Amino acid sequence: MNLSCRRSLLLFAALAACHAHAQSHGENEPNLSIPSGSQRYVAGEMPDRIVATPSQDPATGFAVNWRTSVAVQSAALEILEAVDSPDVGTPRRVQAVTTAMASENGLAHFHRADIDALKPDTLYMFRVQGAGSWSGWRQLRTAAASGQPLTLLYFGDTQNKNVSHVGRVTRAAMRHAPEALMALYAGDLVSGGDGVDDSEWGEWFEAAGDLPGVMMVAPAIGNHEYFEEFEDTPQERRVLGRHWPVTFALPRNGAVAADASRTTYWFDVQGVRVVVLDGTSMLDLGTAKAQADWADEVLASNHQPWTIVMVHQPMFSPRGRGASDRLRAALVPVLERHKVDLVLQGHDHTYGRRTGEHRGHALPQYIVSVAGPKQYRVSAEAKRTMAPWAEDTQLFQVLRIDDGRLHYEARTATGRLYDAFEVLRDANGAKRVNELRGGRISGRDCSHRDATLGGRTDRCWE
Repeated sequence: MNLSCRRSLLLFAALAACHAHAQSHGENEPNLSIPSGSQRYVAGEMPDRIVATPSQDPATGFAVNWRTSVAVQSAALEILEAVDSPDVGTPRRVQAVTTAMASENGLAHFHRADIDALKPDTLYMFRVQGAGSWSGWRQLRTAAASGQPLTLLYFGDTQNKNVSHVGRVTRAAMRHAPEALMALYAGDLVSGGDGVDDSEWGEWFEAAGDLPGVMMVAPAIGNHEYFEEFEDTPQERRVLGRHWPVTFALPRNGAVAADASRTTYWFDVQGVRVVVLDGTSMLDLGTAKAQADWADEVLASNHQPWTIVMVHQPMFSPRGRGASDRLRAALVPVLERHKVDLVLQGHDHTYGRRTGEHRGHALPQYIVSVAGPKQYRVSAEAKRTMAPWAEDTQLFQVLRIDDGRLHYEARTATGRLYDAFEVLRDANGAKRVNELRGGRISGRDCSHRDATLGGRTDRCWE
């Protein structure tokens, strides 16, 4: 064998070893787990993508969305108080509103049923209709009165490789907080916009497992739930993705003046007002002032003892993104004037927590987190101003609120405690933050690698 051949073989072996290393570590694996051309996520006669979402008052109502093939022209939901016997009697039937949507997986029908007049703090069982068939019964509890203990889950971006990597985070969160009433998602649930959008949503639901049908889901919209239309032309613009309006049955109380009524909303749950904003519309569609004015009104009318605001893009970017300056200018005065407790965010694929611009004020606590495998690096500025921060770490968060105490903890995909604090409220409504450092693992960073296996120096993981 001549020298040239030996060099070629050695190069081939090195490339093969590199490829095998990347595949074994999952970094360069495809975004979707299904092979190209798979029919796995084509809509069928049996209902799928069943997801419950809160009404404005989730103590007395919630909504459910699901999907079927076009064979189901009209669908209904059945519901009753959960019973111990398979003899459920005659359930209440709620007719759904049906919307057609075409995707790479063909035409499908999406159904929305809004359920009202329910009893607070009551376990209900419900099922949804397919073509001559029904889903299995799900059990879901309505919210209780203000002051009763409440547990919420909070997830940052899932976005990539949902089946491969996000599912274990979801299962860890459900094991760690089985009593959770609701899950808050801070946007970018899927990557989207690449011709396999519907299959990505199919994998998001597969990764979510039972969660969307046994607890309410309250999502914020991310930039990846939008499409870029006329990209790289003078007419380039953001357009709301087709899946968002038909996937989640959100409260119809959003920022109408901002033309963001389908992507903003609010609700009250057990003493907490949750306000959800659309950061992409604020940044790219010129609705920052209108949304800020709407949030100002919603927060001004708030009589709940606790307040959470959720928006995809962060006010203070762990990555050092300049767009945070624009969001901060529009929203931070509103958030701080109304003494918001937590601002939950995603987008930056890292973890970071800090107080606001007035560093003497403990609240709001501004938090950025990530549940999925795409992992960026934290900027030098964020390392100086955030504590704790993390790179190369998939996380979920648990919020437990019990009258005068809000307990927050961030845990890794394996359940280890990474961050914890509590907000304590006295009889006069004054609040203070107490850091809880016991039991936390050491800070995690990406110093063990200079670049991803794909050569990206701005990321820890592709």
